[in-house]
Amino acid sequence: MTKPPNILFVQVDQLTAFALRAYGDKICHAPTLDALAEEGVVFENTYCNFPLCAPSRFSMATGQLCSAVGAYDNAAEFSAEIPTYAHYLRVAGYQTALSGKMHFIGPDQFHGFEKRLTADLYPADFAWVPNWNNEGKRDTNDDRAVRIAGICARSVQIDYDEEVTFKAVQHIFDMARSDDKRPFFLQVSYTHPHEPYLCRKEFWDLYEDKDIPMPKVPALSAQEHDPHSARLLNDFGMLGIRFSDADVRRAIRAYYGSISYLDSLISRLLQALEETGARENTAIVFTSDHGEMLGERGMWFKKHFFEKAMRVPLIVYAPWIKAQRVSELASLVDLVPTLKGLAGTPAAIEPLEGIDLTSLLDRGDTQSQRTVYAEYLAEATPVPIFMIRRGNYKFIYSSHDGTMLFDLADDPEERTNLAASPDHQKLLGGFCVEVNRKWDEQELTKAILLSQRRRALVRDAMNTGRTQRWNHDENETDRVLWYRGAQGYNEWAFDYI
Repeated sequence: MTKPPNILFVQVDQLTAFALRAYGDKICHAPTLDALAEEGVVFENTYCNFPLCAPSRFSMATGQLCSAVGAYDNAAEFSAEIPTYAHYLRVAGYQTALSGKMHFIGPDQFHGFEKRLTADLYPADFAWVPNWNNEGKRDTNDDRAVRIAGICARSVQIDYDEEVTFKAVQHIFDMARSDDKRPFFLQVSYTHPHEPYLCRKEFWDLYEDKDIPMPKVPALSAQEHDPHSARLLNDFGMLGIRFSDADVRRAIRAYYGSISYLDSLISRLLQALEETGARENTAIVFTSDHGEMLGERGMWFKKHFFEKAMRVPLIVYAPWIKAQRVSELASLVDLVPTLKGLAGTPAAIEPLEGIDLTSLLDRGDTQSQRTVYAEYLAEATPVPIFMIRRGNYKFIYSSHDGTMLFDLADDPEERTNLAASPDHQKLLGGFCVEVNRKWDEQELTKAILLSQRRRALVRDAMNTGRTQRWNHDENETDRVLWYRGAQGYNEWAFDYI
């Protein structure tokens, strides 16, 4: 490379890797993503580090675990003092812009981006702060997501992603016409295929007469679930519900339709790169913030460490990088060093959790040597939950719920908990020691509870008298389509369809 490359970073929301052909799916119609995977690098075993929107994005943006940066949940302030990939690239001479959802919480709505091309989809304040001492009735999801899934001419999420695409494409052309000759870093962040499971008819019709893949593990009884799964299902009002096969098939079909819709939007981004002459000097990175259970075990969300919720696609394409597949474990905290590696920028100012994934290229199918760490610190748990993924094994630890150990090679559906197996006690003990070395659960729990109380007080104060908004380019009197906490999330999500 004679000059630093442009970087287009495309992020989607709640896309499990298993729904794409590059990861083994048989029916997904996503020709743009299929071509990127065929011509680029497919990281076959990539995990998020926190199965929830905002915290996953914060760990991804900083290269740190959420417990290290205080990003405990969907209403945790993202500290302005922590460098992100946008900061690192900006000081290295890149022009940086964001189009779409990033779920920044707090007054800083830029975090290294020079420009925000759109508003955010969700509140930037503390509207969603959890309360471990009294969860109460939550309003973020319910069984309507499955029961009314199907065809939708227009939804608020479609409106949002249309605007995200329009502004991003316009920005690509604006940069081509500009006198600013710095390379660009453009993040385009979509809300699909996040539920509600709705899609336009043209994308629904792509799956006519297709064999829609049903969940491999059907809905379980309350007694068959682990404690965290049961709490999540209860939180969503779905514990004990068994949807009809027709309902399940319709929701999954709409999810696939949403992926096809996304693919059409991404093709417009790539077309703009082509038409401006930027394609040959642009690296394209594609991923999701977390996965989606999509009916496995009767679960229709993330917030758990099962494979469908944790495994995300990660595809890196650049004309100068040879197409290949990498089987080594990766996770989203690897993105900061990887983006820095693509840009050829100096090392970070502090140790990062991940590595530059380009260091794994052209090594062949070597034995896995890496470890992935993940955590869940948000609602529907009374204590932090931790995950370690290494080799064939996944270890999940909760001081309240007990431990789970799965051999993913022999048990890819995670049905057999080996925590009580006599043959696995040495392995289990080693994982327990590692958890205690990696995390101080007692101190972390104290910090989370104090943060929840503080943020609840600030939220209540901000809703008393004259209110304020932290959302980008908005004031308290602006009427916007996007969710700002003025009504229940479900009512907002299902009202505008």
